[in-house]
Amino acid sequence: MSTVKAERAARTRQRILLAAAEVFDETGYEKAAVTQIVERAGLTLGALYFHFGSKQGLAEALMNAQPTTIEPHLNSTGLQRLVDITLVWADRMKRDPILRAGVRLAVEQGSHGMNDASSFEEWRALMRSHLDVARSDGELREAVSPDQLARFIVGACTGMQVYSQLATNRADLMERVCDMWELLLPSVAAESVVPDIRISPERVPAS
Repeated sequence: MSTVKAERAARTRQRILLAAAEVFDETGYEKAAVTQIVERAGLTLGALYFHFGSKQGLAEALMNAQPTTIEPHLNSTGLQRLVDITLVWADRMKRDPILRAGVRLAVEQGSHGMNDASSFEEWRALMRSHLDVARSDGELREAVSPDQLARFIVGACTGMQVYSQLATNRADLMERVCDMWELLLPSVAAESVVPDIRISPERVPAS
């Protein structure tokens, strides 16, 4: 495929993904119609099926796209990187349809016959990779398991966003994430590192 054709295909795929994210975020999986998605994207059903194969394939792509909406915005490392991931996640959950749809589809997937933990496992692996850096840099207490902590953070954030969505339409999600780290950090970070870790919405880069 030529560069021009590849770029056009990538733009088409992104248009479909964004339109689908908006529709899934608004209506959920069951009520979302592929005709509604392609109409919003200004494309054809053929384009949708060419790029994603099916409605379920589109949902899977959105679930697995979550980290790509966050990681490019960060340049910190180790434990600060993990904190920053959750801060940017909390911020973008209020305004990024691809992230919101991916989260909603992942949490609600049992209602439409899916049982795929891969999006959660991708988050765990990503967080584990930054915690491994934190371990090698001496930022974690000796008793802390990077994998165990990564699994806990994924589960905690999943539960927090559900609770926050029901309670305040996610208006307080950032506050809840900051509260989590204020409570958790002293028990997982090396004592000398705790004062250097910044837990603040101001850590979120402008975009």
